[in-house]
Amino acid sequence: MNNRRVVDSGLLLLRLALGTTMFLHGAQKLFGWFGGGGIEGTGQFFAMSGYPAGTAMAVVAGLAETLGGLGLVLGLLTPLAAAAVVGTMINAVAVKWSGGFFAPDGVEYELLLAAAAAALALTGPGGFAADRAVPRLRGAAPAFAVGSLALGVLSAVAVLLVRG
Repeated sequence: MNNRRVVDSGLLLLRLALGTTMFLHGAQKLFGWFGGGGIEGTGQFFAMSGYPAGTAMAVVAGLAETLGGLGLVLGLLTPLAAAAVVGTMINAVAVKWSGGFFAPDGVEYELLLAAAAAALALTGPGGFAADRAVPRLRGAAPAFAVGSLALGVLSAVAVLLVRG
């Protein structure tokens, strides 16, 4: 196996693990699957955490996690999918910040998810990805990756400013 295939396999493994995790988290929020609160329960949590329009924020977070996770699993629009994950994790870190660093109350898990997503945005999805079938995305410019991450961070900051 040549080095490129090893790297592509590693990126695929990372995308599958992170993407599946985020997809399932989003499904908990949107549909109440896997013991999640669904939109109603998640909306109540968001409202108690200081977000206005908790139900709307639950839908936004659920869609970002579900679609971002699916995009990572498929390796489709990878920088944007990763940016969606980074944005939701920035908000998760802000909500849990007072719990310190270590789990279960701290932010170590959320920081790890955000860092993994940012790394995938910057490195690209690898060779085993749907992005490889789209000529314009095949070697997406670093500017697209950085711009996508900036969009995710700025969106997260805007939501946090609304939270107050």
